[in-house]
Amino acid sequence: MNNCDYLVQALPVDQLPDAPRYFPMERGRYEVKPGLIKFGTDLGQGVWDQRVFHIDGNFSHYYQMKQLARRECLEKYYQTQNFTPEVEQVIAKFILEHLAKEYPQYFQINVQSDGWIFHNQLTGEILYFDANYHLKTTTGLTLELPPYRSALDALAHQVQEDITVVIQRGERHWVSAIHACFPNHWAVQAKIGREFAQIHAPVAGMTAMNRRGGALVQTMITQPPMVRFAWGLSTDTRLNHHPESPPHVDPQRWQGRNFHPHDPRLYLRVERQVIWGFPAVNAALFTIRTYFQDVAVLKQNPTQSALLQSAIQSMSPASLEYKGLADQKAEILAWLGSPG
Repeated sequence: MNNCDYLVQALPVDQLPDAPRYFPMERGRYEVKPGLIKFGTDLGQGVWDQRVFHIDGNFSHYYQMKQLARRECLEKYYQTQNFTPEVEQVIAKFILEHLAKEYPQYFQINVQSDGWIFHNQLTGEILYFDANYHLKTTTGLTLELPPYRSALDALAHQVQEDITVVIQRGERHWVSAIHACFPNHWAVQAKIGREFAQIHAPVAGMTAMNRRGGALVQTMITQPPMVRFAWGLSTDTRLNHHPESPPHVDPQRWQGRNFHPHDPRLYLRVERQVIWGFPAVNAALFTIRTYFQDVAVLKQNPTQSALLQSAIQSMSPASLEYKGLADQKAEILAWLGSPG
């Protein structure tokens, strides 16, 4: 394994013929709010708006990056805390059924007398589950990688999304499982087992939402499924931006977020987040799918370029600092406003 493998970047959607192009700043403002949209709402992306999971031409890269994270240190990207078997069973069943329904050309489920067999035609992996959706064994996983530890661990590697599960018991709620190989400058260790307000405390502009954390979690669990979007700017299209660099990788290079006006590389980083509640077990599934759009392409669209500039202008100093833009705002805006 070469250390440079960790720095390999994903293709932006501009180079993919089969990927949606979400642009979540139609108002031209940077806003920190729930922004919950009914799942399935037509957002102009056709069938993609109807799917929980997005499998596109970047699948092999996402899969390889997840395997690379696994090889580096699984605990860095996957942790659980009081993740009950009943909740994992419901989540595993949901993921399996939706993959087979949304992409029958890639995923098939065979029913056995003692459980289920899941076939992934994209990777060659076969997952074997018992009748309660507990993982029994796997074939097709690269031998030098650690074996899958659970149903959630195995299924998270079959999709391009990162996965989080929240559980509520009485007045208490906590993040019970996180499988995030593509964190955006945050660490799984700092989030697992925490409540909503604790998780989002570092996020600028979240004070009002944090006060309603319990109510928002209740909404996630009890209301119909929803989708929301988050966005930021990146100077690369690397999926994994864990704050701790892998061994033998230069931390400064790993950090990224260095915009150079004379060699401008800037990307709109969009997260499509699906929230699906399971009130029968007082839990919710939260998926995060990361996309990149080349801003050099986007700026050729005068309307979108103007909206992006307006959104950056509207960001508070705290939000600029949180997003890593505080020292580069002026240079980015100057480049966005320049011809070409």
